[in-house]
Amino acid sequence: MKALVYEGVETLCVRDVPIAAPQTGEHLVRIAASGICGSDMHAYLGHDNRRPAPLILGHEAAGVIEEGPLTGRRVTINPLVTCGVCVACTSGRENLCAARQIISMPPREGAFAQFVAMPERNLVTVPDEVPLEKAALAEPLAVSWHAARLALEALHPAMERRALVIGGGAIGLAAALALRAMGVEDVTIQEPNAARRAFLTDRCKQQTADEFQGMVPLVVDAVGYRATRAAASTAVAPGGVIVHVGLGEDSGGLDVRRMTLQEITFIGTYTYTAQDFRDTAHAIFDGRLGPLDWPEHRPLSDGAAAFRDLRQGVVAAPKIILDPWA
Repeated sequence: MKALVYEGVETLCVRDVPIAAPQTGEHLVRIAASGICGSDMHAYLGHDNRRPAPLILGHEAAGVIEEGPLTGRRVTINPLVTCGVCVACTSGRENLCAARQIISMPPREGAFAQFVAMPERNLVTVPDEVPLEKAALAEPLAVSWHAARLALEALHPAMERRALVIGGGAIGLAAALALRAMGVEDVTIQEPNAARRAFLTDRCKQQTADEFQGMVPLVVDAVGYRATRAAASTAVAPGGVIVHVGLGEDSGGLDVRRMTLQEITFIGTYTYTAQDFRDTAHAIFDGRLGPLDWPEHRPLSDGAAAFRDLRQGVVAAPKIILDPWA
């Protein structure tokens, strides 16, 4: 099969590799669409030792089951493979499973390929009327759905439902969409890239700002750098909530004294539960997250160039989706 292989820092090549081999209880899925994630970019830049070269990256995908009794079923893929029996899994917090694996990290190759093998429990059926390119957005949207859910559960009921999202990439945009789907109507996305900000405003119909003034009860940091954590610490209102999704930089930025004196809640969030993933998929299917027509689509053969363009900051769209068969 064809695959886009990460071979070293800022080096990607399309190669012929052995076709994915399903294990017991797994299905071979023919990939129709696979999105580029920020974590793929971290690996590409050599910043993620969990993803050593050579490796097939990619974990945001949808496709069609290729063989067996479910042949032909259209599915979107939950890439987080968990044990199913530990306390985290049995209490509905599968994302905290100590034995979790995710495609695009060893030992599981990723979805920038024509095929991937996945357990049946990780596959959510996609209705015939929903394009697989749209269904492939379930994974990044689920990350933000999970974050938005946890943030609203933690927000005091007396506080206004207003939010600031820092970062206008796919996770930031998805957070804004999830918050609105959950009843938060006043959401601003802070995005310094002028081209992306214009795209978010004009194409995605989002409220945006280059710099944000004032304070809000809820702040989502979808970037995760020292500077964005500092901005979140400044922007959150007393008694409010910061939910941290981005993995840009390990430490620094939080004003811990202010957070302590003003009882600000800080929540770190990682991926999603299996229920969050299913809920997100169904929100896509019934249109609650909008038309989702904002990704840019490219063939897998253009994957290396897509990563270079993202690296150089010249992509206005929040998401690039690759087609392994184009």
